[in-house]
Amino acid sequence: MRQLTMKAWIYLGLLFLSLHGASAMTHSLKYFVTASSQVPNFPEFVAVGFVDEVEVVRCDSNTSRAEPKQDWMSRVTEDDPQYWQRNTELFLRFQPVFKSNIEIAKQRFNQTGGVHIFQVMFGCEWDDETGNINVFNQYGYDGEDFISFDLKTETWIAPKPQAVITKHKWDNDKALIAENKHYLTQYYPDWLKQYVDYGRSSLLRKDLPSVSLLQKSPSSPVSCHATGFYPNSAMMFWRKDGEELHENVDHGEILPNHDGSFQMSSDLNVSSVPPEDWEKYECVFQLSGVKEVIVTKLDKAVIRTNREKPTAVTVPIIAAVVVLALVLIAVIGYVIYKNRKAECSEPQDNNPELSVKLNPEGNNPR
Repeated sequence: MRQLTMKAWIYLGLLFLSLHGASAMTHSLKYFVTASSQVPNFPEFVAVGFVDEVEVVRCDSNTSRAEPKQDWMSRVTEDDPQYWQRNTELFLRFQPVFKSNIEIAKQRFNQTGGVHIFQVMFGCEWDDETGNINVFNQYGYDGEDFISFDLKTETWIAPKPQAVITKHKWDNDKALIAENKHYLTQYYPDWLKQYVDYGRSSLLRKDLPSVSLLQKSPSSPVSCHATGFYPNSAMMFWRKDGEELHENVDHGEILPNHDGSFQMSSDLNVSSVPPEDWEKYECVFQLSGVKEVIVTKLDKAVIRTNREKPTAVTVPIIAAVVVLALVLIAVIGYVIYKNRKAECSEPQDNNPELSVKLNPEGNNPR
């Protein structure tokens, strides 16, 4: 595998970054760089940064330009006016490096054509209360781990036999390992703190969600769904008589919304719950760093479903719509019948010149 120089990694770090709120006092800096081959409708090279799962910076082979995706990311030019221009130029230099790694990986795996993806993810986590730092630098190929850096042993881990050659090469470069460790533990945390400060008003806000109970059918689980909360440090669980439940409960993942907030759900299997015991169950949502807890009682009256029956008001409306539709069909049928009858009584135009004008030579669809 071709290895980028450490200076290149530094500039790449300044270009593609994200802050991920793992908890109330934890942030992380992550870079995602992806090269692909023969993927329809997808750029061959993409580098994307996220702040708490919200896209804040992007650069791809279609635009060939690094751009901020959040207003506060523009603040980087206050200290570095040439930031975006310089890193756009750097991106253009990195693109062939990552594309070549796909070709090398294809040779290692004895592959020829087809769809292939080579991805790099690296950065650090920082606990702003304890000061603890956790770093990561890992490579993937076609959706599976290829090689990763272990800071404790200062060696590369190769889970695939095809990556052993790369491991030996990078393990023997002690100077590169020392530099890699230094930037992961020193420079990346410094950049992380800088960007946290830039986006403080957005990153450190606390937004509580709206919580609803949902059910598809009477035999389906009841889903407690929370949406619109921020940050993504939250927990949701079901409890009975004040005790947290673990059986008959399915916890969903925290997912991002299009507006930068988050959603999550927790399903409770109620098939074995007697109707008289429903009042003993409740869904609890808690956002990290917020004292307020949202408790939602299990109540059939508040469950939202898509199986509502027509009401006394909707039944006559539906009947009226059906009658109107039948009348329209009858009218349309009568008009078509009259037009066809009129056409049959008209003389036919056999002039061949007319067809030539409507379909001139050379304009036929191919």
